Amino acid sequence: MGTYKFKLPDIGEGIAEAEIVAWHIKVGDRVEEDQQLADMMTDKATVEMESPVAGTVKSLAGEVGDQIAIGSVLVEIETEGDAPSETAPASESKVEIPLADGAERPTKEQKEAIPSVSTKPVAAAPKPEPKAAPKPEPEAAPAAAHAKVLASPAVRQRARDLGIDLGQVKVASDRVRHADLDAYLLYNGGSVSHGGGAGPRADESIKVVGLRRKIAENMQEAKRRIPHFALVEQFDVTDLEDTRAMMNRDRGGNPKLTILPFLITALSKAVAEYPMINATYDDDANVVTRHGAMHMGVATQTDGGLMVPVIRNAERMSVWQLAREILRLSEAARTGKASRDELTGPTFTISSLGPMGGIASTPVINPPQVATIAVNKLQEIPVIVDGELEARKVMNLSLSCDHRVVDGWDAANFLQALKGLIENPLRLLS
Repeated sequence: MGTYKFKLPDIGEGIAEAEIVAWHIKVGDRVEEDQQLADMMTDKATVEMESPVAGTVKSLAGEVGDQIAIGSVLVEIETEGDAPSETAPASESKVEIPLADGAERPTKEQKEAIPSVSTKPVAAAPKPEPKAAPKPEPEAAPAAAHAKVLASPAVRQRARDLGIDLGQVKVASDRVRHADLDAYLLYNGGSVSHGGGAGPRADESIKVVGLRRKIAENMQEAKRRIPHFALVEQFDVTDLEDTRAMMNRDRGGNPKLTILPFLITALSKAVAEYPMINATYDDDANVVTRHGAMHMGVATQTDGGLMVPVIRNAERMSVWQLAREILRLSEAARTGKASRDELTGPTFTISSLGPMGGIASTPVINPPQVATIAVNKLQEIPVIVDGELEARKVMNLSLSCDHRVVDGWDAANFLQALKGLIENPLRLLS
């Protein structure tokens, strides 16, 4: 018998420690060679740790959420016979970097020279499969009736929140409307049927670890150190939406355009005149760097939390190229396949919640950036144009700036320059 000490290898340049975000083993488990041991997070990259030996787990270095120093023992494994030599110190450890499509993987002999870890990104810690609930006996007639109930998504969501079975709601037209739900609640004295109501929920304590902890730390640091100020401006996007619809009709093999590629193009053009917006601030060294290239961070919601993949040199791309890159990076972030390089180094960030974006917002700056912009929902409203009342499509953009670097005058002028581009698509696309 021997004891093999698996030491945490160097899994990123300049990284001193990593956080345990998931264990896939416990003390006493039998593990095989190349079996997954744990998921470790550094910055926003999650890395799988694999066992280089077979044996029985004797000890684990900590619990989920603990920080482990590079080079320290992560797992002790009891092996049959003499234990092989321990993993190399952190400075000598090697990691297996994910290869680009078409690149050759190392041979088995080459892989044996990598005893410590593979860096296959993972989206999140695996969750136990829920036990299948017994299937209820079918109720043919009611089920068929309920399947035919017509209602908008908003009405269905409200009914779910209230615990109302739409099949029990009497309607005055061909579909259930909010007024029908109101009448149902009034008739039932403000209560809902027992069949559709949700039972009381117990309190739940959730440890903040992994990506969620990183987000919390970054947001706390941003609000603590950066004196934010925000400006909100309304943009008439009627002509831009007409242009987008026309381009989508003739897009061929290109992806369908959302409004986001147009906004990124406008931002890239506007910062050429207002470089203080596309900047980063090292407040320890008191140095502001105004960037010539626009490395656009696109805030993306994932199952694990908010991630910000980066479009490099966005100012060089057409709206079609931006659309493809947004799709590629968003999918990589949501599936946990985004590389470290794709998640670092933005000079400016844009975030959008689409139709749920609200009328206005005050986005939090992602340091060391000095500005960020949020896209609020598009809505059609009556507007007076040349003395005539017209229906126009408008959208508010909310700009947050670091007041240590950006003055209010500069921010206001930047928004007006942006407005001139967005409201005149020919200027935007020229």
